[in-house]
Amino acid sequence: MADETSKGDRIAKVLARAGIASRRDSEKLITAGRVKVNGQKILSPALNVHPYDKIEFDDNLIEAAEEARLWLYNKPAGLVTSARDEKGRETVFDNLPDHLPRVMSVGRLDLNSEGLLLLTNDGALKRTMELPSTGWTRRYRVRIKGYPREGAFEPLTRGITVDGERFQPMTIQLDRQTGANFWLTIGLTEGKNREVRRAIEYLGFTVNRLIRISYGPFQLRELKYGEVEEVKRRILADQMGWKTEPKVMPKAPKASIRKTRVKPKTRS
Repeated sequence: MADETSKGDRIAKVLARAGIASRRDSEKLITAGRVKVNGQKILSPALNVHPYDKIEFDDNLIEAAEEARLWLYNKPAGLVTSARDEKGRETVFDNLPDHLPRVMSVGRLDLNSEGLLLLTNDGALKRTMELPSTGWTRRYRVRIKGYPREGAFEPLTRGITVDGERFQPMTIQLDRQTGANFWLTIGLTEGKNREVRRAIEYLGFTVNRLIRISYGPFQLRELKYGEVEEVKRRILADQMGWKTEPKVMPKAPKASIRKTRVKPKTRS
């Protein structure tokens, strides 16, 4: 086993990169006796480990982390953004291409929301990208029922409080009327639980379609429903401000995208 003074990575950092928990929570898991290194239970996070060390969490082997990677995924409505669903509904992860490694979502999209969902194999990258301090704007195309009067959305541009929770100012662009519905483009920098839907409902409107079109610098563009596209390492390194790119990893084998079993509804 690597000792405290040897070079390597702190065990909590390795657990975080593997998506087990944040570094702080990983330290709690360690002191609770749920982590083993090379077959020995450890009780202190003051330990450095190497790639050749065998690490287990709850007696399950943790695979050595790859270099951080990021994928764009066009989520159809009707899929749950979680690894498992207690109601037995299909999840995003049930519908991903076979060649992808184990991945986690950056943030979430609710069951009825569509569009851009970022996926990563790296827990630390996931948490960094979710922080409001990144200042990244999430943009949504939103369809509401009815025609808004002039100034109807001004409260959102100043920030509102819904059920005791403060929503920061949003950007609102009025787009077009389509029959009994109206399209908006909304930008926000936080991404709290169902924030767009709750904010719109607070103003008395109903959201009947919601599509995320961008997350910071990453765009949905022409990605089709259920398709996945990896972000080039050079672009990821540049957007994350890394001094150097992650080392080149073997390319994933080419494979056709498995089409999701959830068929998107035809909507105007």
